[in-house]
Amino acid sequence: MKIQIYTMQTPEEALEVIASGVDHIGITPGSYGLPGEVDFQTARKIVDTVGDKAVSVALTVDTDLEIIEEMAKAVHPGILHLCALEGALPPNEVAKLRANLPGLPIMQAISVAGPKAIDLALAYQEVAEYIILDTQAADIDGIGASGETHDWTVSREIVRQLNIPVILAGGLSPENVGESIRVVQPWGVDSLTHTNHPLAGGGFKKDIGRIQKFVEEAHIAAIKIYE
Repeated sequence: MKIQIYTMQTPEEALEVIASGVDHIGITPGSYGLPGEVDFQTARKIVDTVGDKAVSVALTVDTDLEIIEEMAKAVHPGILHLCALEGALPPNEVAKLRANLPGLPIMQAISVAGPKAIDLALAYQEVAEYIILDTQAADIDGIGASGETHDWTVSREIVRQLNIPVILAGGLSPENVGESIRVVQPWGVDSLTHTNHPLAGGGFKKDIGRIQKFVEEAHIAAIKIYE
């Protein structure tokens, strides 16, 4: 079971999270007002510090291919996570991006708002190396960071039908990640909101204790299913 945790804001935080047993380190480079954003220079420092200790994943909500490519080349992540709003970056555009960034795996976000998500996921599996199933937030200009779960039975059907790795996201916490794995049986699980420690005056840092519990519960559930 792969564990992906968003979002790192310093190299030191990334290393601490990796030491908790995390496989994918999420970074949000940009200036769109998304939770935990960092500038390109900081994002690149995180990627360079992480090295091969984990896989660095850089998220973008952008739809302009040139801007996305600029970010990817500046930050140099191990995976590019696309989470523009549904329909804003269709599969044919993702195919162009993939051709322009050879060797960079793409993780495509799908908003699970009902059974139509199954067809969307199937449409993207030909142009992405990973699919991440998330929950749309009303106040965020992108797929994810809602802190809310969705219909896991739909996610389970997507996992069943796709032939590429699927990561489950959307409101996952140490308290529910085990059950989510039991129901969905994904390749990996992701957490942002429910592994944060809020800071006075706004913002957050990662809560290492909750991340450790998340990792533990995820692996316990995976052992019961896959062994």
